[in-house]
Amino acid sequence: SSSCATCGNVAQEELCNICRDTRRDPSVICVVEEPKDVVAIERTREFRGRYHVLGGAISPIEGVGPDDLRIRELLARLADGTVTELILATDPNLEGEATATYLARMIKPMGLKVTRLASGLPVGGDLEYADEVTLGRAFEGRRLLDV
Repeated sequence: SSSCATCGNVAQEELCNICRDTRRDPSVICVVEEPKDVVAIERTREFRGRYHVLGGAISPIEGVGPDDLRIRELLARLADGTVTELILATDPNLEGEATATYLARMIKPMGLKVTRLASGLPVGGDLEYADEVTLGRAFEGRRLLDV
């Protein structure tokens, strides 16, 4: 199998099933690192937009810079003004954070809404075992309870 010409996802043909699906919302793009992340998000059935697979994350240690990822292709997709929101769903680790920050700084000036997936406490987890970054995130991402 090869890569989708538009988003970089796994594809049997020139375009992947998601890019071919006319029912998907073209105004929202969810940016992920790898095709497996698309699979994980699709399983939730929560997201109806399109994807952009970067093919990794910025990692100076491994010698991966912005030019090694599909960032130019992403910017090309944003050029025509169809996309209004970019969801940065890179991994919640150092490389994923660096990549999300890099993209946000580059894309915010274009007037797009740039959001980051909330990350926090796992369901069924125990507060005392959560690391401080995760716990800090959970605080940042707190929402009003509708009771």
